[in-house]
Amino acid sequence: MTRSPDAVLARLAGLYPKAIDLSLGRVRHLLDRLGNPQDRLPPVVHVAGTNGKGSTVATLRAILEAAGYRVHAYTSPHLVRFNERIRLGGALIEDEALVGLLDEIERTNDATPITFFEITTAAAFLAFARQEADIVLLETGLGGRRDATNVIARPAVTAITPISMDHMNFLGNTLGAIAEDKAGIIKAGVPVVIDPQPAEAMAVLEAEVRAVGAQAYRAGAQWHAEPIEGGWRFQGRRWAFDLPLSRLAGRHQILNAGGAVACLEWLEDFRIDRDAIARGLGAVEWPARLQRLTRGPLIDRLPAGWELWLDGAHNEGGGTVLGEHLSHWTDRPTHLIVGALNTRNPADFLRPVAPYAASVKGVAIPGAENSHTADAIVEGAASVGLPARPAPSLEAALETIKAEAGPGPARVMICGTLYLAGWVLAENG
Repeated sequence: MTRSPDAVLARLAGLYPKAIDLSLGRVRHLLDRLGNPQDRLPPVVHVAGTNGKGSTVATLRAILEAAGYRVHAYTSPHLVRFNERIRLGGALIEDEALVGLLDEIERTNDATPITFFEITTAAAFLAFARQEADIVLLETGLGGRRDATNVIARPAVTAITPISMDHMNFLGNTLGAIAEDKAGIIKAGVPVVIDPQPAEAMAVLEAEVRAVGAQAYRAGAQWHAEPIEGGWRFQGRRWAFDLPLSRLAGRHQILNAGGAVACLEWLEDFRIDRDAIARGLGAVEWPARLQRLTRGPLIDRLPAGWELWLDGAHNEGGGTVLGEHLSHWTDRPTHLIVGALNTRNPADFLRPVAPYAASVKGVAIPGAENSHTADAIVEGAASVGLPARPAPSLEAALETIKAEAGPGPARVMICGTLYLAGWVLAENG
């Protein structure tokens, strides 16, 4: 009987409890002992940034698959199952294959100190090297320069999605310091697609481009993605298309899609046309990003006509994007249920959302040792002027919102972290 990947991963996490320690030495040593699978991959698109990395990778994957290509992809974190992190030729890695890879890597590593993310990144590279595909999409885990994924000598293209304040305990306390780490994936002679950035971050990225001899491809300068009636328009170095909106909700997805298309422009050996791009945009899926839940036990708890939404936004940049989206929801009040990791200040996320929310219910993330308490969420919400109350569970939060809401339908948004979003998706079926 095949062992459960969850059990194997939990055991490995216990064997290697080393805290996050951004470095490339350990993973390079392990990969060398595995025969350097990262050097035997098809063309790689490497994506870093603070917000929008996952949506960009999901959009790239959908378009490339619509054009008929086999795509490997590595993303993090997962929402429900670890297998979500590793896609082989369009399908999630199977349990038996994942367990076999982890066993092989553990034997090869031979108890050498290493981090959990480095082990799983090595597993992805080994899987990608052993199964044929046309392209690899690679998302950084944290940062860029010292991230375990940053061992690809010459990607086909790199991309930097919008940078904002996040993971300051690892990356630094200024936008410039965070951008400096993200910029580490920029490589000599390789084009880098740069999404819209704060001025401080852009200055750092451009300095890195000059220092290493890369080719910058900047939003608003060399490529453009603008909304038009019923869709959006892309214009870049090779292509000028009017395109339908992405299946992913939110105006910010126009820029995420624009960045993805800008990356594709540099894959000149790939045959991709407007129709493939349009089909991909219509098929892209990326759960817990402005996702409306339409069935399940949580929906059954709500009165007829109410809406329940889920979003993994968790930092100031994500809060700004979510707030912009909520600003267009004027037909009914929006109540928030918020959980957050204790590595982040809830007020930073809630401040840009506050003008558009009727109330906040704070909850702890079930099963997460590093979750903020419900009271800490309430304190953060109150500091930005939001009426807030703690709740002992998500279900209790829903009941309180129902009891306190006025007449007519309302909207509930569960947000604050992908870890809470993943728990919701698992529990709601």
